[in-house]
Amino acid sequence: MILPNASLQLREQASGEQVNHDQPRWYVVHTCANHEKRVAQQLGERNVEQFLPLFESMRRWKDRRVRLQLPLFSGYVFARLPLRNRLQVLALPSVVRLVGFGGFAVPIADEEIETLRHTLLPQLRALPHPYLTQGKRVRILDGPLKGAEGTLLRRKSGCRVVLSVDLIARAASVEIDARDIERIS
Repeated sequence: MILPNASLQLREQASGEQVNHDQPRWYVVHTCANHEKRVAQQLGERNVEQFLPLFESMRRWKDRRVRLQLPLFSGYVFARLPLRNRLQVLALPSVVRLVGFGGFAVPIADEEIETLRHTLLPQLRALPHPYLTQGKRVRILDGPLKGAEGTLLRRKSGCRVVLSVDLIARAASVEIDARDIERIS
């Protein structure tokens, strides 16, 4: 049987990296569906620094309209803690795991958390969007090319989508607003 600290030492030896288990780092906590706010609250009650990015959504119910604060990344909460204290988080109800690779939690850079905090400024109105990566197939949802399918080439201020005509083995690329495309499964 390998003890938790022993398995971390084995990981360090295998990867050649030195990890300070006493230094607080940001980790991504995977939660059960629709339990993000509860997990964030429980982390706060246990004096674990947490960050749950929220966005405002207007929902229409039978007789009224309601403004809801919903998680920007459904199923995830960020927690800052020393890796040595991970059981304090993993023991919470509704926590599935700490996100990582090969069964080991991987920290997220402090700069990424700061970028997320800046993204949530009210004037930016951040909204969830499907994760799109270069080379993935996408469908255009609006505009003159509505319904066309292509390959995402790059993302900067907008997206460039390559539209291919297989019959004649030719392609064209067009700039498309990120809100006007969706990933094809």
